[in-house]
Amino acid sequence: MEAEGGGRAAAGCLYLVDTLAGDPEVLQVDAETYYEKLLKKSSYTPDVFLIPGGEEVKLEDSCVCFVPLYRNNPTCKMLLLTDPKDKETVLAVYLNQCWWPVEDVVKTADPSRAGLIAVQTFGERIVLFVLNYIIFGKLEGRSANDAFFLPHSATECAKILWRNGEAVAFYSVKMKGSLCDGTTSQCYLLPVLDTIFVRRKYRRSGLGMKMLHDFCQSFMAEDALGISCPISAAMYQVCQKFLQTYPEEQKRLWEVEAPGDWSQRVNIWLKIQMESSPAGKAEAGFRTSKPRQSDVDQMSKGAEYIPGVGKVAGDATEKDNTAAAAGTLNSQDPEQEDLEQGAGSTQQCKGFRKRAGPGGLVGEKATKQFRIIP
Repeated sequence: MEAEGGGRAAAGCLYLVDTLAGDPEVLQVDAETYYEKLLKKSSYTPDVFLIPGGEEVKLEDSCVCFVPLYRNNPTCKMLLLTDPKDKETVLAVYLNQCWWPVEDVVKTADPSRAGLIAVQTFGERIVLFVLNYIIFGKLEGRSANDAFFLPHSATECAKILWRNGEAVAFYSVKMKGSLCDGTTSQCYLLPVLDTIFVRRKYRRSGLGMKMLHDFCQSFMAEDALGISCPISAAMYQVCQKFLQTYPEEQKRLWEVEAPGDWSQRVNIWLKIQMESSPAGKAEAGFRTSKPRQSDVDQMSKGAEYIPGVGKVAGDATEKDNTAAAAGTLNSQDPEQEDLEQGAGSTQQCKGFRKRAGPGGLVGEKATKQFRIIP
């Protein structure tokens, strides 16, 4: 029997984000019920999922798994279908009683969804999860230097950039006054751009600059704004270009360690100027960053082994969301990196992080994932 291979077909001309209005708990119960039926059926005649392009994938236990939707709520999970030939490749997401191809999840038929829009609905949370955890974490961000990223928290403040009916980028912010993590009572002392990502095919079009500018414009009343440390080399390229274009922001942007007091800040423009000199480059070569134990502990607790997929977010070196995104851009020139790296330099994956070298919406600070994607 053939499973519904296109959620869009099942919903007429609308996509998941346009139609998903049910109770998240009810949707999860539906997914769990479906999974139980799938386990019983797979031993007889398994259903198949039709991949866009015509190939069929058997819906069997070895290719289906649950992963946490939110970093701070392991009980809320998403049912994913992985490629039997490559368990790290996610093919579809199960919601609303059907399978949705990954590319359909990040599309919309609503013409009013255009530009940067704050994440508010459950459907938009799903889109953020797919962009962050699946597309960046598993499909477009994989390389020897990349790490798995933890999903955002259930209350993460983020914006998704929509273009031509598709979610092409996003960024998230740790809000001033929000908790740094679940293990301390420390709160952020300034708004901090935490993660940022641009899809590969939309890079080299200035979207990283666009999101960084939106972040700064969102907090005009603040004297100081942060970008999570460490910032990747690629993100630094974007910051340099941005600060050259908007010199009035040069005094406001800081690379910060949580919670961001003055002893944990480095002015980004000043650092760029220093590292452009021979003396600055020599000094920069000795700077390192260690993973925070609270991040490692939280990831270890939340990591869960999933058949065919491995740990949800357990292995990998800690990278800043900012560093991960930019990791892909390392070898390019400043202008290329802004567009080609895909705005991935700010997205510090807070679960592990790794300083990549020189290199913000509104949110809280939890385990860093890793990524950097302007």
